[in-house]
Amino acid sequence: MKVATAIAKALKAEGVDILFAYPVNPLIEAAAQEDIRTIIVRQERIGLHMADAYSRMHSGDRFGVFCMQHGPGAENAFGGIAQAYSESVPILVVPSGHPRRLANYFPNYNSTLNTQHVTKWAEPVTTAEAVPELLRRVFSQLRNGRGGPVLVEVPGDLWNDDGVPDDWTHTPALRARYGPDPANVEEAARVLAAAERPVIYAGQGVHWAKAWDELRALAEAWNIPVTTSIEGKSAFPENHPLSLGSGGRSNPRPVKRFLADSDVILGVGCSFALTGYGVSMPPGKTIIHATLDPKDLNKDVAVRHALIGDAKLTLSALSGAMAGLDRSKADARQDVPDRINELRTPWLSEWEPRLTSTGTPISPYRVIAELNRLVDKDRTIITHDAGSPRDQMTPFWEATSPLSYIGWGKTTQLGYGLGLAMGAKLAKPDHLCINVWGDAAIGFTGMDLETAARERIPILSILFNNFAMAIEIPIMPVSTEKYRSTDISGNYADMARSFGLYAERITDPADIVDALKRGIASTEEGKPALLEFITVKENTISNE
Repeated sequence: MKVATAIAKALKAEGVDILFAYPVNPLIEAAAQEDIRTIIVRQERIGLHMADAYSRMHSGDRFGVFCMQHGPGAENAFGGIAQAYSESVPILVVPSGHPRRLANYFPNYNSTLNTQHVTKWAEPVTTAEAVPELLRRVFSQLRNGRGGPVLVEVPGDLWNDDGVPDDWTHTPALRARYGPDPANVEEAARVLAAAERPVIYAGQGVHWAKAWDELRALAEAWNIPVTTSIEGKSAFPENHPLSLGSGGRSNPRPVKRFLADSDVILGVGCSFALTGYGVSMPPGKTIIHATLDPKDLNKDVAVRHALIGDAKLTLSALSGAMAGLDRSKADARQDVPDRINELRTPWLSEWEPRLTSTGTPISPYRVIAELNRLVDKDRTIITHDAGSPRDQMTPFWEATSPLSYIGWGKTTQLGYGLGLAMGAKLAKPDHLCINVWGDAAIGFTGMDLETAARERIPILSILFNNFAMAIEIPIMPVSTEKYRSTDISGNYADMARSFGLYAERITDPADIVDALKRGIASTEEGKPALLEFITVKENTISNE
């Protein structure tokens, strides 16, 4: 059996039904022969982003796979691999490599060597006979422990080597979960039960563990308010009385106020990584850190109590340990929903002028507010892009069901959202899948709108075009004044129409809702849509 055939058969056995790819890589043909659908992108990074979202939407039960050619294809893929690494997303990357006799000297790009710092696991195929055991290792890495890209580089002289035994069949990798030390659970349970003002900070580990019910049960049983990281957004329903909302660079007012007033913070499924796109934990708090990966402990935040393991197992164990403990502190917190509303209501009132603005150019906050009211939240998956769309979306989009919001921000590569929306649509074809981006982001990945049309992936792409890099204006005043360095331009609706999308440019706030309805209707008819809103240069965010 040829190496390419063996890898394709292993993918099929693991439940892979889509291969994201850019030619030329022999795995494309081998996968097609196994009835694995191939999605061909316009640039490598988008294919990796699509694979990324595909893994997220299945909480790692099924994972995205991307392959590309050796040399320039592998080089171009680096950014997408690094993005998935920063977000701890399990994807399989299968680059072709230079023939073995050329693989390890200048000037040839070696994917195994050059991506080892942005992958969880990276190794080359050395012989055809080694493929079965290599694939056993690779898929076990994908299914277990902290997520991250796993890379298998296949030298060009090995793809057609028929040294894999013909009678070999791949056995799908097992998925083993582990939970925290019972003694640590009992100690954390006592601390949390005795807390007067606890807060739960939930990260994306809740999504990977599918621990949504366990998180809600603990919060409700003990009257504990919940906030999430951007990556964890939608892990807890934001229309719940105990929801503080999601915190990033921008956040609803209750988030930081409750964290500042807390005495105990339970971080579950999170890393507590210090980032400009997350909420820093206030000093002097007792922190219980529940994480899958012990390397997160005491890295950025001083931790008093640690629970190492899968978030679902951890939350179940913690709830069980707390069941017989004194509830007086929890009973005294019956007014938590009222205290949340006392902060949220005036905060929303202060933002009402932007959320309902009738001015021109259009306020991006008005578009977000109208979309938030219009769609069926439980049948919608939405993601932001880097910069202003992220900061404008996070506080004001109400996520009500698990995995309905793809949040990100450990690193902020522009253009990430388009591939995420397309990958989500392929994973959840019965959902409305939306990416919200700006005119800087579309400059990076906009050509792949053509991929959405050609591959019949009917997403809704909402573009805020203010003809500028708005965030940079306050920090680049001299270069902007002298050389217009933050100015950018384009008619992106015209571009999208030329690619085969439904597209329109909206300049009047009175047309927002009808335009959104037309865009959604287009996706329901199977045609992707781009709605280009001409917006004000908005730099104000909710960060308090």
